Amino acid sequence: MMKKLLLLAALLLGCGAVKAQDLPVTTSPADTLAPLNVYTVDSTLVGRSIFNLLPDQVKVHQSDAIRGAVLRRVSANEDKSVSGYRVRIFFDNKQTSRTDSEAALIRFRSSYPDIPAYRNFSNSFFRVTVGDFRTKSEALRLLSKIKYEFPAAFLVHESINYPAVNPVQ
Repeated sequence: MMKKLLLLAALLLGCGAVKAQDLPVTTSPADTLAPLNVYTVDSTLVGRSIFNLLPDQVKVHQSDAIRGAVLRRVSANEDKSVSGYRVRIFFDNKQTSRTDSEAALIRFRSSYPDIPAYRNFSNSFFRVTVGDFRTKSEALRLLSKIKYEFPAAFLVHESINYPAVNPVQ
């Protein structure tokens, strides 16, 4: 596919029909070590059908079967998890770890109320992890943002909840 796109671009450039600055810019792969831009999600749209929010001038013609299939698919996958990344801000097994992990969770939630945070206990360790990220670059962006407040924070690869889809800007 990429070869076809490059061939088409070369042909168009050779004919003088398209300037190089008019071509789409190829970005780095989605999962890189360099943090990429992460777009925020409009929380007023979560759980709502965008078809009901369209202006009157816009008409979408689709059968009820398609709408029903999409709604069934969404409802069937609501509680499923997917492999992704989170940032662990606390990991300890001292005697005070229970209260320390709760304090870290409260401190994070007060600073970043829009980012999900999770606290769990397993194998004598208390853990606090934050975020639900599909790619490592999204998680790295948060890590670099919170590293000053939580200097011991690090990236972990684990099962995450389905994060909201980022809109294209």
